[in-house]
Amino acid sequence: MGRTLTNQNYIQDKIKSRLKSWNACYHSVQNFLSSSLLSNNLKIKIYRTIILPVVLYGCETWSVTLREVRRLRVFENMVLRRIFWPKRDEVTTEWRKLHNEELNDLYCSPVIARLIKWRIIRWAGNVECVGEKRGVYRVLVGKPQGKRPPGRPRRRWEGETGSPESGLWGYGLDRAGLG
Repeated sequence: MGRTLTNQNYIQDKIKSRLKSWNACYHSVQNFLSSSLLSNNLKIKIYRTIILPVVLYGCETWSVTLREVRRLRVFENMVLRRIFWPKRDEVTTEWRKLHNEELNDLYCSPVIARLIKWRIIRWAGNVECVGEKRGVYRVLVGKPQGKRPPGRPRRRWEGETGSPESGLWGYGLDRAGLG
């Protein structure tokens, strides 16, 4: 997936570059998303097929923190607000921005953080299927050697996906034909 594994798992730079690509992609289709001639369903299809894959490329290896999730969510809400337009308030009859809960109800799809989590779980299941001899599997289940750095441990994606005993492990088996 174009990712180099190191002992330092800094993902902020990768997410920044993905957001820059997402921003360029968003601005290239911005006129379509703000057009009143297209239906909201077509605009959502444009978002899902053109914009969303740009940012989710390689997200299976990310170890996202709440800061990165918040940045991704802000950008997603910006695109959704462009699609669904402002709403006229019934009491004051003034136009107002849609709230995040209203965007979630209108979008009817999982938020980007949940999509990333599902892809991580699916990738972990696929890696488990490749076997113990492959390097990716050894990186997935291996234990690091040496001393830990001082301070609070960094959040790892393994905590998100669980372990083979937790029941969340086999989501990639369907792609390998084993599920």
